[in-house]
Amino acid sequence: MDRILNKLLKRRKTVVTVFIVITVLCAACIPFVSVNYNMVDYLPDTAKSTRALSEMEAEFVQTVPNAKAMIKNVSVSEALEYKQMISEVEGVELVMWLDDVVDVKQPLEVLDKDIVSGYYKNGSALIQIAIQGGKEADAVEDILELIGDENCLSGDAVDSAQSQSMSETESMKSMAILIPMLVIILIISTNHWLEPILYLAAIGISVLINMGTNIMFDNISYITFAISPILQMAVSLDYAIFLLHRFEYYRPREESNEAAMVKAMKVAFKSIIASAATTAFGFMALTFMNFKIGFDLGLNLVKGIVISFICVVVFMPCLTLLMVKLLDKTKHRSFIIEIKNIGKIVRKVKTPVFILVILIIVPSFVAQNSNSFIYGTSGWDDESRAALDTREINDVFGESVNMVLLVDKGDVAREKTLCDELSGVENVTSVVSYASMVGNVIPPGYLDESITSQFYSENYARIILYVSTPSESKEAFECVETVRGIAEKYYPEVLTCGQSANTYDIKYVVTDDSTRVNIINILAIGFVLLLTFRSISLPVMLIMTIETSIWMNLAIPYFTGTTLGYIGYLVMTTVQLGATVDYAILFTDNYLHNRKTLMPAQAVELTINKNLSSIMVSASILISAGIALNLVSSNAVIAQLGTLLSRGTGFSLLLVVFFLPGMLIIFDKVVEKTTLHTNFFKGGKKK
Repeated sequence: MDRILNKLLKRRKTVVTVFIVITVLCAACIPFVSVNYNMVDYLPDTAKSTRALSEMEAEFVQTVPNAKAMIKNVSVSEALEYKQMISEVEGVELVMWLDDVVDVKQPLEVLDKDIVSGYYKNGSALIQIAIQGGKEADAVEDILELIGDENCLSGDAVDSAQSQSMSETESMKSMAILIPMLVIILIISTNHWLEPILYLAAIGISVLINMGTNIMFDNISYITFAISPILQMAVSLDYAIFLLHRFEYYRPREESNEAAMVKAMKVAFKSIIASAATTAFGFMALTFMNFKIGFDLGLNLVKGIVISFICVVVFMPCLTLLMVKLLDKTKHRSFIIEIKNIGKIVRKVKTPVFILVILIIVPSFVAQNSNSFIYGTSGWDDESRAALDTREINDVFGESVNMVLLVDKGDVAREKTLCDELSGVENVTSVVSYASMVGNVIPPGYLDESITSQFYSENYARIILYVSTPSESKEAFECVETVRGIAEKYYPEVLTCGQSANTYDIKYVVTDDSTRVNIINILAIGFVLLLTFRSISLPVMLIMTIETSIWMNLAIPYFTGTTLGYIGYLVMTTVQLGATVDYAILFTDNYLHNRKTLMPAQAVELTINKNLSSIMVSASILISAGIALNLVSSNAVIAQLGTLLSRGTGFSLLLVVFFLPGMLIIFDKVVEKTTLHTNFFKGGKKK
């Protein structure tokens, strides 16, 4: 091992050059990584909405309306002019308005009021628009420029366009906030001005390599694109800190800097590999989700952890030795303010803290298990243009989302009967199909293909329902169930899609994922802890500490009445366990070492005094990452993930410092009997 490490360090200039070249190439690839903004694509192939979208794309040329524009203070003729101008925008496939349903040459007063009010009300026209997938950003921008700030635009396509325009800029803004915060934390916690640069260089290079190597995939989700770099940097910075601290420790004790680095690499390897393994296994649990966004995000983060590990154990030692003289010239005094007697305080409060946490565990578990969730991923900041426009449209025309049914083609009479029954369903405001608009009197073959192609393909009849509910609500999901139930009375197989139907399927897929992901996460990390400590009791105690902090974190939304984004909730639970269990590992590893020469209470006191600053630095980094996500993201799900992550890390820090020590003291004999080779001190002699 020494021979291999010495050869690596002797070729340090070559190693650093190779990594820089790889980083430049990967950075150049980042703009060409394809980003997917459609969460429905990540539903399993068996989901009804997935199959419906696949069949509809294969069989129908025209897209279902996925946006709506409200034009204020216009006459019918002016609304028709806007309709024509919108139809000429590149990427717009279909524009529908009142004239497609009734003869607008007649006075509106003689027409069906319910139909008219769905398209034209109080001088405002509501125009339905179908925008081609992949062209949402440009088309939405052009339509907004066309209709002006005084009018409104909303819908799935607008959400997708906003995701496209925000994800890249917001990821960069998050980094712009996070990096200065990290520099401040690292300056305070280190003894050289250059140290933060070394840390950020090593992890920054790994982040760029990870982002660039995503070009090997067909695409990555915009959620992965937005949060993966932040999380990778936050959770892997510890590896670099472990290594450089060990190097500084061995420098005065070894004959050369190369020898000190070899020693540091060998000693730090155990801590780094244990930390990386627990984090990687936590992320790997996400890949077992049926909702494939978990596989996308989990795979990307695991890849990032592996790359960070390689950069820290290969690139960083070489870079450090190249810059060691400059490192020495930038030495400064430590800015860390030592909290005197903190170990003594922790020792004294161990029993009341232990009792308090035990009393909190059950209510926290019950509360976090009773949270209310949203299952979509397109919630935006309440003050964003998309949110304001949606509220304004809803104020005039009411809530409205569409639902699409694909049924077997060929029996127009049966189709008409189905449409008539669907029209009577609560919250269904209109049903648009060939049978409902043309009737079963005129055969499709007698009409122009431009009309019939909207409703009939080679194999399917397409029925579009407009529903007066939010896209995600109890009423919306009940409507989906009712519509599917009615349709299945008439046809052996019915495929459904649309905002509510898609979110309904996401709900039942990700809810099923939750238990499986959490169990896999706990078992995988427990296995790593079992190998690390060769103990049965310690993995239980460490996981219990972090799981309790997770439950406390998630109980707060229940008591404050806050609705959680389910995707963010799943990601947060895996990240908090996988990343913050490292604090418990660091503390326990040092405690076991101290316990060989001290009694339990004294070992805890010394461990707290010696390791509190390291744990606080690690926690501060992850808290900073959460704050950066929360401050910058206009997507409510990602912003909320940031809040949960920073608050959860704070809870993990508190429980590792105040609760875990009490457990180690109280269950000292259990730990000794269930752990190999403890060699605990027995007051004058070792056992």
